[in-house]
Amino acid sequence: MPVPNEKLAESLAVLQNLQRGGRRVFKSDDLSRTHRERLLQNAFLQEVIKGWLISSSPSMRAGDSTPWYASFWEFCTRYSDDRFREEWHLSPEQSLLLQAENTVIPTQVVIYSPKAANHTIDLLFGTSLYDLKQADMPAAPDIAVRNGLRLFSAAAAVVKVPEAFFSRNPIETQVILANLGDASDVLRHLLDGGRTVKAGQLAGALRRIGRGAMADEIVSTMKAAGYAVRESDPFATEQTIRRTARRELANCRAHAGDVGIDARHSR
Repeated sequence: MPVPNEKLAESLAVLQNLQRGGRRVFKSDDLSRTHRERLLQNAFLQEVIKGWLISSSPSMRAGDSTPWYASFWEFCTRYSDDRFREEWHLSPEQSLLLQAENTVIPTQVVIYSPKAANHTIDLLFGTSLYDLKQADMPAAPDIAVRNGLRLFSAAAAVVKVPEAFFSRNPIETQVILANLGDASDVLRHLLDGGRTVKAGQLAGALRRIGRGAMADEIVSTMKAAGYAVRESDPFATEQTIRRTARRELANCRAHAGDVGIDARHSR
């Protein structure tokens, strides 16, 4: 008959097989009841909500949030995929933050889906998911999948976010605007519904970061389509906006995002 250490070793072997590729989030039925209970009892697993587990470690002190924050975005992905399949996405604001490499963990993430039920799911350490029901999914070209997360594309998101997002998140906004390929995708969203105010804000923001040619293209195309556009700068006057190379700016933001991955609240 196996001794307790041998039994735990068997359970750990099962867990290590599941963890291949860096996976940290599991459904309860990924393991047998015996292995699951043994790994939970020995703190190699931690329950998030009923039916969902994350990797942990017996060396962690009680109340240590590190395993959860390291697993948070993977949990969002796997839980949403399991419940909604491909019919879900994050908000435009969260999409831009993540695409700008800001991986700071917010207190609540909103998951949009036609299959949602307008329900809050309480998670660990005061975090939560809110599944918000919407009528339809965005068009396929407007969704970008990043590390499993279903986000609005950058071009779609910069049109959809409110103006205040720019001044609240100037670094992230600069990263996204500096890395937009060309004006065509943005113009598609601006022309759909005649978004003249947003066109003026984007033109002003692009000009502020040194992309005057793209700003001119947006304004001229909107005017050619019969829309009057008044250019405005959505950044706060006192904010310092760097005119820098796209790659350099993206690398700066990526480094900052790596530093902030374990923080709890978004700004």
